[in-house]
Amino acid sequence: MNVVHFSPHFPPNYYLFAAALRQEGANVLGLADQPYERLRPELRDVLSEYYRVSDLHQYDELLRALGHFTHRHGKLDWIDSHNEYWLETEAALRTDFNIPGLKASDLDRVKRKSVMKKNFQKAGIAVAPGSVVKTLVKARQLADEIGYPLVAKPDIGVGASGTFKIENEADLTAFFKNKPPVDYFLEKYIEGALISYDGLVDRQGKIVFNTTHIFSEGIMETVNEDRDLFYYSPRRMDADLQEVGSKTVAAFGLRARFFHIEFFRLDDSSLVALEVNVRPPGGLTTDMINYARNTDVYQQWARMVVHDVCEIPAEQPYFCGYAARKRGKEYRLEHNEILQVFGSALVCHSPIDQALRGPLGDYGYIICSPDLETLQLASRQVQETVS
Repeated sequence: MNVVHFSPHFPPNYYLFAAALRQEGANVLGLADQPYERLRPELRDVLSEYYRVSDLHQYDELLRALGHFTHRHGKLDWIDSHNEYWLETEAALRTDFNIPGLKASDLDRVKRKSVMKKNFQKAGIAVAPGSVVKTLVKARQLADEIGYPLVAKPDIGVGASGTFKIENEADLTAFFKNKPPVDYFLEKYIEGALISYDGLVDRQGKIVFNTTHIFSEGIMETVNEDRDLFYYSPRRMDADLQEVGSKTVAAFGLRARFFHIEFFRLDDSSLVALEVNVRPPGGLTTDMINYARNTDVYQQWARMVVHDVCEIPAEQPYFCGYAARKRGKEYRLEHNEILQVFGSALVCHSPIDQALRGPLGDYGYIICSPDLETLQLASRQVQETVS
């Protein structure tokens, strides 16, 4: 089986997908813009071939690369980066080379927020009211209908990049004065706890694994206000999230993909859908899942791709949390003190790539415990700053 791992070096922990594919017997073909010698040795060791382009945004170079792979290895069976940023590029390549998976014609429903909203509504899932607005006049009319505050986000965007909270008429006028030249979706700002429904579907669209993560705050606030993020996975999922999450996966027709679907939990306990992402939950979350469930999601994904088999335990023995820290803040505990204080509960710690710094910080700590209070106390200690 010929699998193209697109941009296999980023995020840094995603080289494990390539390693897992190789272990399952796939022919792993790397495609990126990094010099071969700069790839980590563990990645180089599992690639059957590596093709370097000058720029992954140059589509003609990517066409030549896949043409080269086809000439050398035969028909290409799979391509993925697990990175939302490259979703459109991968879909175009699948379309041009007739590779299974999301094609260019499938993208609107999983990339364009305005289309996502319609799909949620068709499935009977609550959403925040809003629409794409292209002029200040239309934006004012929308604000009159649904009220302030609003959130402005690119209709096609990645994460919280370019997302703004608009409190009043003055903010709205200022936003349109400096608005980037892309379509923006304006919606009612929702007060609620951010939670996610994460997992993996097989080639038939069956959910073979799911979990949830609860966030200390919204990603928009974390990025725009330079806060320290904490989120964790509970040992059990609420039944209503299980129901609405599985309904969302079916409504969007997902096949052979990871998914990361975001909801707000309101004060009245109801759920409001935010958006769908057809990728693994970001940062070190895949590693968190492994620690929480004593499994290997990289290997299980590779088994699904190569053999159409996936076996991730349903039972979760541990609460598992991620606590971020950012440079420029004075924390009460130094790094070496954290290592001494938390011992075996601190299962992983790692610097975070600068490209992910906004939401995930400069350094991340993964903490596991069978007890939620212990986990929450540890995260507060990691993130406590000197007054």
